[in-house]
Amino acid sequence: MSFSSDTKQEICQKLSTVRSLQYSELYAMLLLGKEFSSRSIVFKTENEDTFSHFVFLLSRLFKAKCEVIAPNKGESGRNRAYTVTVISPEKCRAIFEHYGHEDRDLNLRVNRANIDSEDELRAFIRGAFLACGSVTDPEKGYHLEFAVSRRNLCMDICRLVYEIQECDITIKMTSRSGSYIAYVKDSEQITDLLTYMGAVTASMNVMGMKALKQVRGNANRRANSEIANLQKTASASARQIKAIKKLRKDGRYNLLPDELKAVAEIRYDYPELTLRELGAMLDPPISRSGVNHRLEKIIRMAEEE
Repeated sequence: MSFSSDTKQEICQKLSTVRSLQYSELYAMLLLGKEFSSRSIVFKTENEDTFSHFVFLLSRLFKAKCEVIAPNKGESGRNRAYTVTVISPEKCRAIFEHYGHEDRDLNLRVNRANIDSEDELRAFIRGAFLACGSVTDPEKGYHLEFAVSRRNLCMDICRLVYEIQECDITIKMTSRSGSYIAYVKDSEQITDLLTYMGAVTASMNVMGMKALKQVRGNANRRANSEIANLQKTASASARQIKAIKKLRKDGRYNLLPDELKAVAEIRYDYPELTLRELGAMLDPPISRSGVNHRLEKIIRMAEEE
């Protein structure tokens, strides 16, 4: 299962026992389903848990008889979809009117009379996510979205998310392949929204993956820094040893002052050591800058004709 499917499964497992909240959750699923009118109610989803959840709420709250088309075995992706259709036109009208909608409504919008409290808002957002939401696996990135077929409905979803008192969420809107997308990109806001909807485990997984990524990033930066320092040390050491070899070849090595010769000898014998480590080996020890100063003198002497 995908991370998004696991999240929906977790939400479905936490069904509210309060009837008004069940109505709010079902309302979102009806609004954001395939069809919702006084003549036709059709809900379509690729998620089995969402399908079962919708059928349960519809049956419990409205005693509606439905025709169900389940995917064939072996089907995957978008082809693997459950379709639920309310059979009775009279029942469609009763459900449509129960939520305060009329045939004369030009555009299907969220009827705010159905969301009177913060708890009902929470239930509605849960239903909206089950119907048209998805969340990216945090190992791949941070993205939570609602894909809505109608522009005005998508704007309503954005407004409702902004109204959540427990969270400070910045939700943006765009379009993609004929749908309108309300989305959140910030990892902390995604964890807040998942927790708000009741997907606590999913929220903790996002937080855990973010922490792991930070640890990995810090480790990689340290490793890259160490590699860069080693490369820098190796390059400088090669340059210094080359100068020492040239002085020996020219017969000028023995003319070096004792302090330069002492540094040259340990550099030649220990090409892998840092300047600080070389300085600690001298008697008496000297600082890193002192070792560097002497080696630079040796290089300049080697470059002289």
